[in-house]
Amino acid sequence: MREAFGDSSGSEEEEEAITEDEARGGSGDRSKRLVPIWEAVVEIRGLWLCTDFLSPQQQSRLLSALRRGTYLLLPILTAEGWLGEGSNNQAVTDKSQLQKAMRFGNLPWWATELCNSVRDAVVLAEEAAGARLLPPDILWRQPLFDQLIANVYQPGEGICAHVDLMRFEDGIAIVSLESSCVMHFSNVEHEEGREDAEEDEERGKVGKVPVYLPPGSLVLLSGDARYSWKHEINRRPGFQFWEGKELNQKQRTSITLRKLCPVD
Repeated sequence: MREAFGDSSGSEEEEEAITEDEARGGSGDRSKRLVPIWEAVVEIRGLWLCTDFLSPQQQSRLLSALRRGTYLLLPILTAEGWLGEGSNNQAVTDKSQLQKAMRFGNLPWWATELCNSVRDAVVLAEEAAGARLLPPDILWRQPLFDQLIANVYQPGEGICAHVDLMRFEDGIAIVSLESSCVMHFSNVEHEEGREDAEEDEERGKVGKVPVYLPPGSLVLLSGDARYSWKHEINRRPGFQFWEGKELNQKQRTSITLRKLCPVD
């Protein structure tokens, strides 16, 4: 990631974090690297959030690489440029302006660096805290991801509640860039309007579990989070709130990384 997107800003806060990492017993090159801060979403098993995955400088470089080198990606609707207007993605809530591109197999160099950085962030955190963010069979598979989808959402555009297609293996990573947003998770076993919906809520089955995704954040979904919970982003006016305040919606770019199931 450093070679692809540059060093982080080198602020005093980062130097303090490096010192804290060294105090944890880090050695060699890893002692000089920041340990990302991960948060488990306790209501949903297998859902982890890293809010400081990419620094502002790294986000800027990634966006530049995304826009400059995107002729390597397979466009959805147009042959000119990689981000074509419109979408055939049924999960999108407003298809009028969505820009989208995807790639299967050999990913662009910047995407490969991003995949490596995801693995590295998980390994660093697991070594530092002893927590397991991903099962080993996912973390060490080769390649970690071989499918990429990049979406650019304008204000008001989002994705409806869905579970990713079963053509993809367990373990999904989502990187958020530009505008912040709130992603909501809902349990697939819960159906609105059922007579026992209130009982489900008491048991903690239902979720409208909100997760705040700032720019530069990374979300990992595995196990229950990947298969038993739908996720959605409703960016229409009046739906994006966090800590009692409505978010100012701007253009948002997301990069989703997945691995295709083997073909029999």
